Amino acid sequence: MKILHNPRCSKSRQGLAILTDAKVDFEIIEYLKTPLSEKEIKDIITKLNMEPIDLVRKGEAIWKENFKGKDLSNNQIIKAMADNPKLIERPIVIHNDKAVLGRPSEKIITLL
Repeated sequence: MKILHNPRCSKSRQGLAILTDAKVDFEIIEYLKTPLSEKEIKDIITKLNMEPIDLVRKGEAIWKENFKGKDLSNNQIIKAMADNPKLIERPIVIHNDKAVLGRPSEKIITLL
């Protein structure tokens, strides 16, 4: 089990607490320090069963200034997230071939 985590994000900290309280083995990936490749993001999106745009933090300045209102392909959105990891919603918990976006944090429980 893995959690894509940003320690500065309260939702991400809540997700980490759920995994810790459940006493499961998991790996913490601080994706801002270790950015994900486009291939890794595509794989996560497949496991989440969602569209790339649904994983974007649309309130981020980077998105508003550079991408908002543009007609972007899924690959362009994925590239934007790979180039700007702050754009990726969090936390994401991955277990085998499934993943959940921990918003709300309680969704993480479905993977346990």
